Amino acid sequence: MLSLEEHFRILEEDLTIVPLRISAYHDLPFAIFRYDPGDEFHCRKRMRLLAITLEQNHNKTVTFISLGTLLWKIITDTEGIDAIVYEERQLGFQRAQETVNRLLSDEDFMPLPKVLESQVKHFDPAKDIVFLVRASALAPRIYRCSVLLDQMHGRTMVPIVLFYPGTSEGKTDLRFMNMQERAHTGTYGYRVKIYGGD
Repeated sequence: MLSLEEHFRILEEDLTIVPLRISAYHDLPFAIFRYDPGDEFHCRKRMRLLAITLEQNHNKTVTFISLGTLLWKIITDTEGIDAIVYEERQLGFQRAQETVNRLLSDEDFMPLPKVLESQVKHFDPAKDIVFLVRASALAPRIYRCSVLLDQMHGRTMVPIVLFYPGTSEGKTDLRFMNMQERAHTGTYGYRVKIYGGD
């Protein structure tokens, strides 16, 4: 079983080789870096170190995009935080979570894939790399990371690494935030590379 450090080393190699080795499909330049939720702060530190290495040694530009920040931007720019708080108080957490999911999914609001696409549209796929972080903000059932990656297919050629807090069950099945009530996602083993999946 490889260590977290070894997975970061492999990720660095795969992001700097030409062509990239993070995905089998040229129009799906994504990878998932799975880590145990308890390793969050260690993983954040290691992400920053990897970004520095990619920039200084490989002439890459790494941009961190927080899913938590995008989540709050979408809420603020659509219904507003006060409306969601009011809904949760009146109708419960589950109802408020369903509303937020709709804000992130429905074309009448601000679908998360479209917002992410707008964030990376001016990036250069040959030079820029995106680290998609703070996925835990989407817990417990606000929005599925697998849906986001599915819907980003064909929207960008910029390499994106989703840092995914969860556990692995086999080589391709992931369980978000190690929540036992969440069925494994069965994600992407045949489409994108999963680092830390063993």
